[in-house]
Amino acid sequence: MKFFTALVFLLSLQATSFAQRISKADQKILAQKEDSLKKQSYKIIEGINAADRFKADSIFTRMFVRALATKNSFYHPFDSLLTISRIYAPDSSFRIFTWQMVINENIIRQHGAIQLKTVDGSLKLFPLIDKSDVTQNIADTVGNNLGWMGAVYYRIILTKNQDHNYYTLLGFDENNIRSNKKVIEVLDFVDGKPMFGGRFFSIPSGGLVPKNPARYIMEYKKESSAKLNYDESMGIIVAEHLISETKEPQKKWTYVTDGDFEGFKWVNGKWVFIDNVRNYTTRDPNLPLEKTIRDDKGDIDYNKLKSAENEPDSIPKPKKKD
Repeated sequence: MKFFTALVFLLSLQATSFAQRISKADQKILAQKEDSLKKQSYKIIEGINAADRFKADSIFTRMFVRALATKNSFYHPFDSLLTISRIYAPDSSFRIFTWQMVINENIIRQHGAIQLKTVDGSLKLFPLIDKSDVTQNIADTVGNNLGWMGAVYYRIILTKNQDHNYYTLLGFDENNIRSNKKVIEVLDFVDGKPMFGGRFFSIPSGGLVPKNPARYIMEYKKESSAKLNYDESMGIIVAEHLISETKEPQKKWTYVTDGDFEGFKWVNGKWVFIDNVRNYTTRDPNLPLEKTIRDDKGDIDYNKLKSAENEPDSIPKPKKKD
C-alpha cells in the first residue's frame, strides 16, 4: 500500500510538472480543443457507414494538428480521447498517437502521428501514412513515416546498442474478418527522421515467420486471443506460440494458441528468438478476468475501454445500422 501511495504521488507530481510547462491560457485552449476532438474520435468508430467515418477521421485529423500546434502541447495528455492510443517513449523524447478506421469488414486502416519533444515547445510532427494495403511483403518491408505498415501501438520498449537508442513497438491490427495481427517492429530515428522496421531480428529458419524479417508478425484466428507483451523482470518480449488448428499452416486465419510461450531477448542490437520461455504466465491469477470493451447489447462501453489493459484483444468497431 505504501508503494502504491508513493507511486500515485510521483505520478501526480509528474503530471503537475507537465502541466506547469503549459501556460494557463494554452491549457484552456487545449481543453476546449480536446472536448471537440473527443466527439469526432467517437464518430470515427461509431459512424454507421464508411463515408461518415471518413468524414469524422478527416475532421479529427485537421483539428488534432491544430491542437498540437499549441505551444508545449507535448505535455498535454489528451487522456479523454479513449479511442486513440497515446503512448510516450520511455525517455520522453517523443510520443505516438495511433488509431484505426474501419472501411469495411475486410479493410481496416490505421492512422497516426509521432510528436517529438522540442526545446522551445514548438510542434515537430511526423504523420504516419498506412501503406500496408499496397505492400506485397509487409514482414520484410522497411519504411519511413510515409510508408508505414500500420498498427495501433500499445507498448514502447527502449533498448540501446553502441550508445544508440532503439524503440521497439508492440502493436495490434484488427486485420480483417478472419484474422487479427500483432506486431513487433523497431523504430529508429535516422538523421532525426523515423524509420520503421529493419534487420533487428535473429530468427532461425523453418518456423512460422521468415528468417530475420524486418518485423515480427503474429497472425491468428479472429476468435482466438494471442498474447504479446514485454516482461520487464525477464527483459523478454513474450509471445504465445501459435499452431494451425486445421493443420493448414498456409492459412494464417486458422492459427490458435497452444499454451506454450516463445519470445525475444535484446542481445547486441538484435531481438534474438527464444524457442521456449519457461515458467511464464500472462497474468496474475489473483486478478479478475479481462473485461470486454462492450456491454451486453454489443455497444461500446467507454468506461470499460478506459480501464482496459494496455494490450488489446480487440478495438471498437463502428456500429451497424439497424
